[in-house]
Amino acid sequence: MTHVYGGRGMPLPVVSVGLLVLVCAKWAEPYRTPHPERDEERYDPREYRQETDYHRDNSDGRRTECRRCCDPMEEPPQYGSTYPQYQVVPQINITILKGEKGENGQRGPYGKAGKSGQAGARGPQGLKGTKGSIGTPGEPCKSYYAAFSVGRKKALHSNDYYQTLVFDTELVNLYGHFNMFTGKFFCYVPGIYYFSLNVHTWNQKETYLHVMKNEQEMAILYAQPSDRSIMQSQSLMLELERDDEVWVRLFKGERENAVFSDDFDTYITFSGHLIKAKSEG
Repeated sequence: MTHVYGGRGMPLPVVSVGLLVLVCAKWAEPYRTPHPERDEERYDPREYRQETDYHRDNSDGRRTECRRCCDPMEEPPQYGSTYPQYQVVPQINITILKGEKGENGQRGPYGKAGKSGQAGARGPQGLKGTKGSIGTPGEPCKSYYAAFSVGRKKALHSNDYYQTLVFDTELVNLYGHFNMFTGKFFCYVPGIYYFSLNVHTWNQKETYLHVMKNEQEMAILYAQPSDRSIMQSQSLMLELERDDEVWVRLFKGERENAVFSDDFDTYITFSGHLIKAKSEG
């Protein structure tokens, strides 16, 4: 180990101090000078070695000046650092600078209507609602009626043309639907009707009549000539529409044809009534 003697001749471990300085310089955080233009003037360990050699050369004179690495008036050695230096920037609380809330602006115009979306799935069934109040009474169920029953007390003989059997006795004529002057029933209520015809035959004469619907023959009442007179009847049901007519027609006289009656008793009757109106379904 090499020794350097000071003013009093005491040896100093210069090499140990140099190694210690190198270790501390390696691990110590470098100091960045505030003047970048002077960064080039950094500490060089080779200069320190030259100074050590200088003191070694002057060891023969027994007077070596003890000198610090840096004089009090000198700037500390500059060490370069590869790490950037960060500057602390003060934070400003923007909420302190926030002003008062302004007034609401005017409402803007409505935008264009968008396209209608697809229908969604059906939702669940809702809860049952409360019972409503009682409504006003409705009109009573309207019923329809039609009925008639008429008779004849005079006999009738056939001739060269058809004859309508006219009745002279009104037994029942509800609402006047049977016309006593024409001998025809006029339908005011469409529906299903029941009709019946009863006559008394004449001795040795034929009895030949038709129950007619408008101009159509619907049923026949017939009795052959006989030595005795008898009561003969016919009945049927017809479906009628409004303004239809039902009546009895005596056949024309190709042969002797007649119905019997007298002025005291009613031998001939024609009746009909409504069974069910069409509006009832």
